[in-house]
Amino acid sequence: MGTRLRPLTSTRPKPILPVVDKPCLEYLIDSFVRGGIEEIYLACGYKSQQLMDTIGDGSDKGITIRYSFEDEPRGTGGAIKLLEDRLDDIFVAANGDVFADIDLKKEIDVHIDNDADITLALTPVDNPWEFGTAIQDDTGRIIRFLEKPKKEDVISNLINAGIYIVKKEMISYVPKDQEYDFSKDLVPMKTDEGARIWGHRLDGIWMDVGRRSDLIRANQTVASRKEPGNMSFVTESKLCGTSYLGNNASLTFSQVTDSSIMKRSAIVNSTIIRSVIMPGCIVDGSMIIDSVIGENAVIRRGSVIRNCIIGDGEIVPMNSDLLERGGA
Repeated sequence: MGTRLRPLTSTRPKPILPVVDKPCLEYLIDSFVRGGIEEIYLACGYKSQQLMDTIGDGSDKGITIRYSFEDEPRGTGGAIKLLEDRLDDIFVAANGDVFADIDLKKEIDVHIDNDADITLALTPVDNPWEFGTAIQDDTGRIIRFLEKPKKEDVISNLINAGIYIVKKEMISYVPKDQEYDFSKDLVPMKTDEGARIWGHRLDGIWMDVGRRSDLIRANQTVASRKEPGNMSFVTESKLCGTSYLGNNASLTFSQVTDSSIMKRSAIVNSTIIRSVIMPGCIVDGSMIIDSVIGENAVIRRGSVIRNCIIGDGEIVPMNSDLLERGGA
């Protein structure tokens, strides 16, 4: 439910938050397409209709996207258990609320080459205690796995990125009709039992986007690889550092640094630093630093916004001075 990104996630599910004018989840779906996946099921819970409306049926990508619905949260394992009779003998499962633009084919090859039961995508992070951590032997097999350890109990900086290649028979160990998690329950159990659990170091970009700073960083990362949008307008302005300007967005007498200005937004006489301005916003004569501004928001003249999340459609009055607002 993305509580740390409220109020943005009060009006949309976290997986469709935009990263340079594209839903976050769509980068992962595109990675699946490049990896040869032809059919995807999205297990939906919170605000599922919006997810369906945004992602669609996959026909634009030449694949099939179907939807599965939970009456109540069942965890990653429980959600997949609902689909057990529709899964191939080997299938891919992934958390949909992360930013991932990866080479999935390499992880699939590692799984098949090692006849693994489960293969986990692994990536190094600075805060491993917030994730599942793994230790591998020289062959890449995972010999120890610990979910969200205390700081003093961290066994590795390699964490579970939540992208799995799985033998279908593993789902027989997931109990029916209850909440059950891949990372917290299934992977530690099967590792301890000596199952063939493998790890693959991710090739590509992976980020958790649970916080305001994470969403800003994901936009900066993708902006470094994107061209400005079509029909964007820059008048007496500077677009500095790693920045993005979307379709029909405009900068007038403004400076934007390390920020993402999405489609149809208009920035006038303003300074934007390390921030995300979502589609359709108007920013007039203001300074925005380390903040995320929700879709169709209006920031009126003379305002200073720092370390904030501003909700969709919100109007910030003239001469406002906002600090540390929004999020958890």
